[in-house]
Amino acid sequence: MSFEFQHTTYALWGLVGLIFWLISFFYLVRKSPLFNPKKNKKLGFPLLRTLICFVGVIAWLYISFALAGPRKPMGMDKNTIDINDIFIVLDLSRSMMAEDLKPNRVEAAKQKVVDFVALFPKDRIGIIIFAERVFTLLPLSTDLELIKKMVDQIKLGPLGDGTNIGDALALAVGRLIQSQAKSKIILLLTDGVSNVGTLTPLQAAEMALANKIKIYTVGIGGDKDARIPVGPNMFGVQRYQIIPGGSVDAKGLKEISDMTHGKAYMASNNKALQNVLDEINKMERTQIEHSGRIIYQELYFKYLLTGIFLLIGAELSRRLILREGP
Repeated sequence: MSFEFQHTTYALWGLVGLIFWLISFFYLVRKSPLFNPKKNKKLGFPLLRTLICFVGVIAWLYISFALAGPRKPMGMDKNTIDINDIFIVLDLSRSMMAEDLKPNRVEAAKQKVVDFVALFPKDRIGIIIFAERVFTLLPLSTDLELIKKMVDQIKLGPLGDGTNIGDALALAVGRLIQSQAKSKIILLLTDGVSNVGTLTPLQAAEMALANKIKIYTVGIGGDKDARIPVGPNMFGVQRYQIIPGGSVDAKGLKEISDMTHGKAYMASNNKALQNVLDEINKMERTQIEHSGRIIYQELYFKYLLTGIFLLIGAELSRRLILREGP
């Protein structure tokens, strides 16, 4: 039988108890009593006394073993968790600097992503960012603190100035294809019109549909007069320009969502994304089996009980049969 022990050092207390019991049993620290022929005769059963000593030693060894916390591993318990696998695809094109959402579109979107993550602690969430180029910022993860930290580090600029919606969606589809989850979701947040990339948004949507992946789209902003900062003039006054390429392609975003049986929303205010979160929360979740904690059979009690009974038996034998005692 293979054992594991929770508190091996506790066994020392049982050995200490054994030492003190042996000292008491052999009267090692007791002053020699006056000679009593009758009592000496009763102590003259060496075989019986040896047997009682042996039982007492075994009793303390059982108690010492029990104090170490023996247990036998029985295997892993299996349980299931309900999850969605969700990829957030976030636009970081230059137009996301527009300040019609405060403090600007990208910061408002980042805050909504953080709120989204907090509402779904059991879901696996990944993040893809894009502008002219696309990049997987974070694969699917359930580490909420890591997700929040990665979102906080998102900055505009490194991925260029274009809006590559098609390739960004295709990358998210590719990441989700291997997922075991029945509910596979892409949440696209963008404020522009796709103008670069190998694939068109509709081609990426066809890929998503073929793999039973729903795409929820959120058009950020939507104000036709929205402008982006371009730096101060010679007098230090901030300058702005109309967003190059126009406003949100609401029609295109709706086509993407409709094709994949998702939903399309416009986030002209801070409440729009909440509707998306509520919708996703109602979706069917899938159960994935995972290994939980190890199941143990706790054995300490039976060893402790055996040791106590043996010790009681040894002490009663000393006092009732051998007539020993204080």
